[in-house]
Amino acid sequence: MRWIKAILLSMLLLQVILPTHAGGHSAKPVHKVVFQVTDNEPQKWYLTLSNAKNVQQELGRENVQIEVVVYGSGLDMVLLETEIAEKIDEAVSRGVKIVACENTMIGRKLTHADMYPSIGYVKAGVVELMKRQREGWAYIRP
Repeated sequence: MRWIKAILLSMLLLQVILPTHAGGHSAKPVHKVVFQVTDNEPQKWYLTLSNAKNVQQELGRENVQIEVVVYGSGLDMVLLETEIAEKIDEAVSRGVKIVACENTMIGRKLTHADMYPSIGYVKAGVVELMKRQREGWAYIRP
C-alpha cells in the first residue's frame, strides 16, 4: 500500500514539474507590457513600435503580450491615411495590439471608418491603462 502512495505521489509531482521544466512553452504569455502614446509625432511612434519589437525579440514573441493604447493627439497617427501604416501592419502581424480611445474619437467626431483598419478600440484609453496596470502589466510611455 505504501508503494502505491509513493507511485501516485511521484506521478502527481511529474505532472506539475514537467510542463514547466521540460522546455515546453506556457499557453499564456509570461510578460505583459502596455505602451501609452498620446503624441502626434512619427518619431515617438517609431520609438514605441521599435521598443515593442525589441521586447518581443529579447523575450520571445510567444512569451510577451503587448498593447499600445492611443488617445489624445496620438490618434492622428492611426487615422486611415497614416504615414506609419507599414509600421503598424508590421507590429500587428507580430501580435502587437494597437487600440484607439473611442472617447477621443467621439470628441474629435471620428468614426471607425476614419481609422486605420488593423487597429482595435477601447472605450476609454486612460481606463484601459489603469486596468492593465492593476492586472500587473508593465507600463511604458516612450
